[in-house]
Amino acid sequence: MQDSDKAARDAARVRRMVFGSVYPLYVAKAERKGRTKEEVDAILSWLTGYDAEGLARRVADGSDFETFFGEAPRPNPDADKVTGVVCGVRVEEVADPVLRQVRYLDKLVDELAKGRPMEKILRT
Repeated sequence: MQDSDKAARDAARVRRMVFGSVYPLYVAKAERKGRTKEEVDAILSWLTGYDAEGLARRVADGSDFETFFGEAPRPNPDADKVTGVVCGVRVEEVADPVLRQVRYLDKLVDELAKGRPMEKILRT
């Protein structure tokens, strides 16, 4: 098996993951570290432009990550300011736009769980 074949399959698998099944894991991670669902939602709103109603709809409707990010109302142009390593991957080097958005989200939730202030997480 070629490494590029495995990478392509992994990318396709992540793109098809149902956002609503992963969202509670982000919230649980934050809450275990004393942070809140509202803070996770603020991160998602900053990254994508979804309001509370839009986010709830996406959690409930079975949207995959590709749809969730592809139909985001207002993708944040400052998302590229999110840099660093998450799960051994340097987020700014991820070529696929959907996978890069997923890694941005992972990185922002990691920062939240590590106690970083929201104004720093949201690059304000």
